[in-house]
Amino acid sequence: MRQTVARLLEYVGKYKALIAFSVLSAVISVACTLYAPLLIGRAIDGMVAAKGIDLSGSARLLLLLTGIYLCGSLFLWLLNYLTNRISYLTVNQLRTVLFDKLAVLPLGFYDRNAHGDTSSRFINDVDIISDGLLQGFMALLQGVFTILGAIAFMLSLNPGMTLIVVLSAPASYFTARFITTRSQKLFREQAAWLGRLNGYSEEMIEGRKVVKSFRYESRAKEEFRRINAKLYETGVKSQFISSLSNPSARVVNNVAYAVVGVCGSVAAIRGLLTAGDISSFLIYALVFSKPFNDITNVLTQMQAAVASAQRVFHILDLEPETPDPDGAAKLKTCTGKVEFDDVSFSYRPDRKLIEHFTLDIEPGSSIAIVGKTGAGKTTLVNLLMRFYDVNGGSIRIDGIDIRRLARDNLRAQFGMVLQDTWLFKGSIRDNIAYARPDAAMEEIVTAAKEAGADGFIRRLENGYDTQITADGENISEGQKQLLTIARVMLANPPMLILDEATSNIDTYTEMKIQRAFTRLTAGRTSFVIAHRLSTIRSADRILVMDQGHIVESGSHEELLKKKGYYADLYNSQFSHEA
Repeated sequence: MRQTVARLLEYVGKYKALIAFSVLSAVISVACTLYAPLLIGRAIDGMVAAKGIDLSGSARLLLLLTGIYLCGSLFLWLLNYLTNRISYLTVNQLRTVLFDKLAVLPLGFYDRNAHGDTSSRFINDVDIISDGLLQGFMALLQGVFTILGAIAFMLSLNPGMTLIVVLSAPASYFTARFITTRSQKLFREQAAWLGRLNGYSEEMIEGRKVVKSFRYESRAKEEFRRINAKLYETGVKSQFISSLSNPSARVVNNVAYAVVGVCGSVAAIRGLLTAGDISSFLIYALVFSKPFNDITNVLTQMQAAVASAQRVFHILDLEPETPDPDGAAKLKTCTGKVEFDDVSFSYRPDRKLIEHFTLDIEPGSSIAIVGKTGAGKTTLVNLLMRFYDVNGGSIRIDGIDIRRLARDNLRAQFGMVLQDTWLFKGSIRDNIAYARPDAAMEEIVTAAKEAGADGFIRRLENGYDTQITADGENISEGQKQLLTIARVMLANPPMLILDEATSNIDTYTEMKIQRAFTRLTAGRTSFVIAHRLSTIRSADRILVMDQGHIVESGSHEELLKKKGYYADLYNSQFSHEA
């Protein structure tokens, strides 16, 4: 916990000027708060003096008191404004760092973690940190100066009674600490269950069509209720236990207040204190205890903030992608020669996938990769793009090990069209021009025509300026796929990766796309992963993979003559053509 707080303070400490003005505002505000009780005591003594009531003196004191309270309120407002600004600047910086971190984390992080939980850390946890910082920072700034100032004023009035008040502080602190140490674990659990709830909700919302088609609604509701119930349970427990700290501290402070009142009365009877002094001292006793009450009152937010900060720092502490080597090479031109040299790779050490894989691909070759699920087809693509690094061996492009290339430069050599489409909220024009935002309108239209997307785009109400929702929910799956194909055609990379790129497109459109792909792949090295074998018959070379190994290799006609795995797979799909 201490390390987490220290790390948060590192972010806060970057705003030294704002902190300095906040401290100055807190000092002036507290000074006004502490000087006021002294004036109240003098006013009371002036009205109960034996010589008679000094109305003019009391009036002057009341006017001065009014000015003091106005000044204190002004600087209290300024303190509140500055602490708000510090808090929001800090979490703004924290979100920026977190987003930058998410951009450099390896793909494996997203494979292992629910997207909803990651979003929860980015949004909910940072908001909780903001609330905790705001409440805690104000309580701390005011509290320190109030406690020190109140002790000084009380000592000037009566050291003995001051000792009684001061001794109540440790009792109040340890009472609150005893409770908060037991609630911190529950706050961590609460943050974790909140992340799970967000993750599960996002999954069910994204997959709502599948949920409905498999009549999973009742089970989804039941699982949601279970997770929500656990969140409710941990939330209630953490809030209840933490809420005990403030009343417990108040009990200690009230006992001390009562003792001070009795002692003050005895001192007044003996002539050691005046009525005004007793009034001032009792107010100082309340002022002294207020910071402890305030701090224990915001401990709930502060504990929740620390628990959320731990979840955020967990991501910030993860290892990023292996950085590019110093002086990383860059391909100025790319012929498209690719070599897999004794490559071995597995996602988990205890489960081998690709072992001693060797393959030479000549420039301009069209390579199709087929095989059953889990054979390692998409893994080859992940390794080519360096989404994952090989465990053994090497992959070379134009004779250069891809681990020596700058990632941006390496990935710029490939254009990818995946089975799972991704579009963002914006115009169709912007979605096509994602890789080339400066592309001219004529180039965008040409790419759309080559992809077979121009026709349906022009039938839309606003054509290329049509706004699509996030992930393209207001157009069909096939239309989304056409837009992603147009995006790659506009980028015009030297090599292509097509991973089930036509899986969501009807047969007629597929024929058009195949003609476009033929034009696009001419002279370019291309990798085509497909289950629909009609899309790969014209490939220069077809690799049949099984458990990370090439079990068959050749052209479409050669593999059919072998009457092996590929022939069986092809005949199962096109037996009517035999």
